[in-house]
Amino acid sequence: MLRALYEQEITCKVTPAVDGKALNVSQIEELGIRMLPGYSDPYHGRPLTKGELGCFLSHYNIWKEIVSRGLKTSLVIEDDLRFEVFFKRRLQNLMQEVESQGLDWDLIYIGRKRMQVEHAEKAVPRIRNLVVADYSYWTLGYMISLGGARKLLEAEPLAKMLPVDEFLPVMYNKHPVEDYMAQFERRDLRAFSAEPLLVYPTHYTGDPGYISDTETSTVWDNETLRTDWDRKRSRKTREQEELSVEAQNSDVLQSPLDSTARDEL
Repeated sequence: MLRALYEQEITCKVTPAVDGKALNVSQIEELGIRMLPGYSDPYHGRPLTKGELGCFLSHYNIWKEIVSRGLKTSLVIEDDLRFEVFFKRRLQNLMQEVESQGLDWDLIYIGRKRMQVEHAEKAVPRIRNLVVADYSYWTLGYMISLGGARKLLEAEPLAKMLPVDEFLPVMYNKHPVEDYMAQFERRDLRAFSAEPLLVYPTHYTGDPGYISDTETSTVWDNETLRTDWDRKRSRKTREQEELSVEAQNSDVLQSPLDSTARDEL
């Protein structure tokens, strides 16, 4: 990933990810972490895993840094993605149009898994290649504003945690499970997506070399109870596999895009 960024003349800060597997129950309680009441994985019927907990905390820590540093605009990318051709130029052009049109935004996906492909998403007027985001999975790449990071933190998600890629659609009021959304009073995150997308995963579920730290770890509050994802995977179709939550399996990369850093990107 660092080599790919270097070749594109993109500078970044590497933020060490949180290893959820290394957290014991006492540490989880000390952080004030509680699972969202009633949460169940839609494909496996299991609660949150240690890997999903670590993934959430990795992004959560970046949101905290964005707020503490007052970063106006930031790009957050995970380290297991591939860039589309002319990524840097296309992202710059998109953000220039967003700024010139005065779009009020909090989060812009640059990579994701659309979960409701049967419904067309609304195009944003006067901005090419941008749509209003509907229910989406994955957090492999997104732009986030200072105001957006504040909204995510102010929701106090550690006290009612669910996977981070499920939390985001809750916050922009597009999650299909009403019971989840009802537990967050403010759901006004202004979320959009690049269309076409600018980054994709390096591996999909079931591909050779695919590794998942989120799906194959223990349940969040029980260090002895492992998930049975591997057994279930063998019975699933490829289409179902690609709808599974994509792995967030290592470090997360943060690249500030405030007014002083945008030229470098």
